[in-house]
Amino acid sequence: MHQLEVKNIVKSFKDVQAVRDVSFSIPQGKFLALLGPNGAGKTTLVEMMEGLRKPDSGEILINGKSWLKHEKELRKIIGLSLQETRFTEKLTVRETLRLFASFFGLGNERMDEVIDLTDLGDKQKAMVGTLSGGQRQRLALAVALLNSPEILFLDEPTTGLDPHARLDLWNILNALKQQGNTTLILTTHYMEEAETLCDEIIILDNGKILRQGVLKELLDGHAKNLDELFIQLTGRHLHEETLDK
Repeated sequence: MHQLEVKNIVKSFKDVQAVRDVSFSIPQGKFLALLGPNGAGKTTLVEMMEGLRKPDSGEILINGKSWLKHEKELRKIIGLSLQETRFTEKLTVRETLRLFASFFGLGNERMDEVIDLTDLGDKQKAMVGTLSGGQRQRLALAVALLNSPEILFLDEPTTGLDPHARLDLWNILNALKQQGNTTLILTTHYMEEAETLCDEIIILDNGKILRQGVLKELLDGHAKNLDELFIQLTGRHLHEETLDK
C-alpha cells in the first residue's frame, strides 16, 4: 500500500482552477518533489494533502485514511513547514522547541535530537529575532520534525536563502533521508533541489501534471536538465514569476 495517495483532486478559487484532476501516489520513505513555477498549483495541492484545505472533488488518503474521517489521527503523524513560518521573536530557539514539544508531550531528549539533526546546538540560547534566514528555516524544520513525522511537508523551504544556507538545509534533509523513516513531499521551483534530494519528481504547471517519474526517466531522450524539459513542455522557465496560487 502506498503511504500517500492523491486521487483525481480538483480545487478552484472563483474563476481560477488551481488544481486540475491531479493523481499520484508515493510509498513510505521516498522523497517526492513537486516542481514548477509560482502559480503552478504546488502550494494549493500541498495544503490539501496537509488537511488545511478541502478539495472540491477527489480524495487524499494517508496510510489509507482520509482527512474527513481521521483528522485527529493524521495530525499526529505529519510534520509541516509552510512558506513563511513565523515564531515569537522574543523566545530563544530552545524555548520555541520546548513550546511545540509540549503539544506532543515530548521532553528534552527529543528536543536535543532535533537540535542536533538541524545543527542548532550553538544557537539554542539565541533569541529567534536574532536568527538569519537560514537559521530560521532550520528552526522551522526542527519544529516540523519534533513529533517524528511519518510524512513531512516542506513548501519551498529554501526560497530566499543564500546558496550556503540552502546547502545546509539540503545536507540536513539528506541525513534524514538516510534514516529511511520519513516520507518527504517537497515543493520547489529549484530544479537542482529536486535533483539533489528527491527519488521522484512531478512537474506541475497551471494545476496539471505535465510529467512524473524519476529524473533519468524524465530526461532520457528529451532534455539535458529539468529546466530545458520544462521549456519544451510550456515555453517558459521553471523560475519564471507568475501570480501564485
